[in-house]
This record gives sequence, structure tokens and C-alpha cells, in this order.
Amino acid sequence: MEDTDNIIKLHVGIDDTDSAEGMCTTYLTHIILDKLADIGIKPMDYPRLIRLNPFARYKTRGNGALSFVVEIPENQIDEVKGIVLDNVEKYSMFDGVNTNPGVVFYTGEITEKMSQYAIDAIYNIYTIDYARQFAEDNDIEYYQFKKGRGIIGSIAAISIELDDVTYECLAYRTKENYGTKRRLDEESIFEMNDKTYPETFDNIDMEGNYAAIEPHTPCPVLYGIRGNTPEIVEQAHEMVISYEDIEGYRIFKTNQHTDMHIQENVKICDMKDTGCYCFDCKVSSNPHDIEGGHVFFDVCDDTGCIECAAFEPTKSFRNIVRKLKVGDELTIYGGVNENHTLNIEKFKLRKVSNQYKYLNPLCVCGKRMKSAGKDKGFKCPKCGHKDKEGQKIAEIIPRDVKEGFYEVPTEARRHLSKPIIRFE
Repeated sequence: MEDTDNIIKLHVGIDDTDSAEGMCTTYLTHIILDKLADIGIKPMDYPRLIRLNPFARYKTRGNGALSFVVEIPENQIDEVKGIVLDNVEKYSMFDGVNTNPGVVFYTGEITEKMSQYAIDAIYNIYTIDYARQFAEDNDIEYYQFKKGRGIIGSIAAISIELDDVTYECLAYRTKENYGTKRRLDEESIFEMNDKTYPETFDNIDMEGNYAAIEPHTPCPVLYGIRGNTPEIVEQAHEMVISYEDIEGYRIFKTNQHTDMHIQENVKICDMKDTGCYCFDCKVSSNPHDIEGGHVFFDVCDDTGCIECAAFEPTKSFRNIVRKLKVGDELTIYGGVNENHTLNIEKFKLRKVSNQYKYLNPLCVCGKRMKSAGKDKGFKCPKCGHKDKEGQKIAEIIPRDVKEGFYEVPTEARRHLSKPIIRFE
């Protein structure tokens, strides 16, 4: 067999092609896959949408990178690379100050070192220089446009190993509708949710009672439906009625809503800024509001304490947080921001602590006694009886909160945060 007949597995990674003003790397990937289909090349599996560290400074929205794998004859590699690079150059939003596309190509099997890079890209934040050096050390071919920050995510997108996965079906608008109000039949979205939930999720913001599948940006995405299987998201897509033309749609395999960013069983003393954690703790200060509607309180474990926050966008979730009291035992999921405050995504109230109020003792006549003065005990205002040895009586205050899981509403949920419905 000639070398030109050798079949090569080619991994392609793409990131940082969009901006706040438009484009979407999923859409660019969709275009590329259509171009490859025109020459008879299809990906081996669903293309992957990989969300990275949610605290990345230069992210546009969800800090997502894209990848796909094709098996092709060796003599087609240059043609495939050309299609990818030409379209990245054609469609990327280069006018965006923070748009710095990166593309990577890799042949062969993903190594353990590459898989670890990907996990660390979710747990931490890399520099471009580190990603570039990693690519060179591991035979990953990379192309950078402008500063090329996208190579950081591109390497992670081809390298990540996925255990828990979800799927997202993204429908795309025709170009003439970019930047205009999306025209969807909201009733059909609610009906779709009724028929497919909980296998699809985050379709509806229950608190605001509105459809949550459409973005609020001028990007090409008309809507996105998230679910546990490719079949259910495609079925749900077919139920949605759109009053504008749909250019096309594509299903992506993703780490969204898997808690892949969460590092478990971490002690407070080991938490770092921009890291995301799950940990057990006790409430050490009662919640309080600050200007702007944010709610703060402190928690401790046996190694230290940290300030926690439920910020204003979490809406009614803050009402639950306000009910917490010193001594309550929690398992918290969230990320530590650059001010070393933990932004809560959800928590499990494992034990509701007893809270007490202290009452004066009752007199033998049944009347509540009053203080007789410092160190003089108590005196009954009705019959005059005195009790120099009397003690205040502790009475449990009823708590208006129950043990269990609590989470932020759909609109405030991070892309990686696992909704409670997926725990069941």
C-alpha cells in the first residue's frame, strides 16, 4: 500500500474566534464541517464544545473551545488543514480587541500528558507562552492569529477525556437576522420542555417564567437546547417553532453541566483564586446584605475560613442564603474570585443547626418573671414572688429552611455547573 493510502486520525481544535459583537466558534466549526462534508469528510463523532475555567479573564461568554476528529487519507491532510485555516481567517471577529484565534492540529492518539493539560486548563488559567511551549514539546501543530490566545483552549479541546457528557443542539440564524430580536414561538418552547424535561434541562427560567434557550447577543445562534443524549436534543429541536428561517443546526458533545470544573474534597486553606471547589463547612457568620443586593457570609472548616457570596443575579437563591445561620453544616459548590470570595453555584444544607432564644423563667403563679436587677435573680410582676437562683430558659427558634440541595436559577447558572436535576 502506498503512503498516500495511509489513514490518519487528525484532531482539530479551534478557539477564540468570536467577540461580544458577534460570531460564535460553534458556528464557525459548523461551517467548517459543512465544507468538509462537501469533499466527503465527516467527523468520527459529534464535534465537542469544551468549557474551560469560568474565571478566564479574556473569555467572551462561556469560555468554550471546539474540537473534532476526522480519519482521512494522509494525502488529504493539507486540504483539510487549508479548509480549517481559511475559514477561521475568513469568519473570525478580528476587530474584537480580545479576539485572538488559535487553531491546533494533532495526529495520533491523545497522550496522558495532554489529558492532564486539559484538566488543568479547567482548574487553572494558562498563559499563551505556556500553551505554545506545551504544543512544541508534544508535537502539536499550532496556528495563531493576532496574539493567538485561542491555542490555550484549542489544545484542551482536543485533549480532554470526557466521562460525564451532555449534548447541545444549536440552531443557527440566517445572516440577515443577526442582531435582531429572535422570533421564536414561546409556547412551543414551554411545550417542548413539558415533553422532554428532565432529559433536557435549562429550557425555562422557572423564576422568571420565560424561555431561556435563546442567547441575548448578536451572535449567529438562534437557540440552544441542552440534554443528556443527542437523540433527545434533536427531538426537542424539532418541537420548537421558529418564525424566522433556520440556516442549519448541529449537535455538540460537551462537558457543560457536569461540574467538571469542581475540585472535590478541598480544604479551605488550599483554595486558590480562580479555582472552583466542592467542600464541607459550617456557617460562621450570619448572612448580611450589602449595597447592590449581594448577600455575604463566612464559613469555616478545620483549616480556615472564607467569605461566600450570593450575588444579585442569583435572584431568589439569595432568599435561601439569607436563612442560613451560624452552625449550619453545608456542602458548597462554587468558585473563588480574584478577591478571594467564593461565588456560590449551589449548596447542600446537610444539617440545620438549632437556634435559641432565652426567656425569663415562669413564676409559680404562671406569670413570666422579670429581672430583679444584676445578680438578684427574678421577681414576678403579678404576685411579687422572688427567685434569686432562677436561670433563663433556652427555647428553640423554629427555622424556615429544610435540609437539601439549593441552586441558583437557570439564568444565573454557569455553563459547567451541574443542575440538581442531573444529580438524581
